[in-house]
Amino acid sequence: MENVTMQTRALAFLLSEAAGRRSRAKATIPAGTGKVEAGTVLGELDATEGHFIPSPAAAVVGSEGAETAKAILAYGVDATTENVEVTIVDRDAEAKQRMLTFDASVDDQPKTDAKIAQLDAVGIRVR
Repeated sequence: MENVTMQTRALAFLLSEAAGRRSRAKATIPAGTGKVEAGTVLGELDATEGHFIPSPAAAVVGSEGAETAKAILAYGVDATTENVEVTIVDRDAEAKQRMLTFDASVDDQPKTDAKIAQLDAVGIRVR
């Protein structure tokens, strides 16, 4: 029997959000980012407003600004070859920590704690 890995379900990470669409916004995942799962913690690129990538643990040349977590991806996407417009959760929400996905460079508890603090600063409480 073949092992099958389930993908993170869209918005499964949310415990609560503000009424209406207050907690959500539109953004772009730039081409070349690859496949990004729902629940991925994102940072915004300084060079291109509204463009988000998985938030790395520290500054990366060419991806300045993304090291600060500001949002969570609502639905999984494939931005391998082209920009993809996405929905993000960027304020007034609560998220399940165990359902979040972090950039591969966020590889220990202090780095995870830093991302959680950054999300808290924009109004996303991680529990």
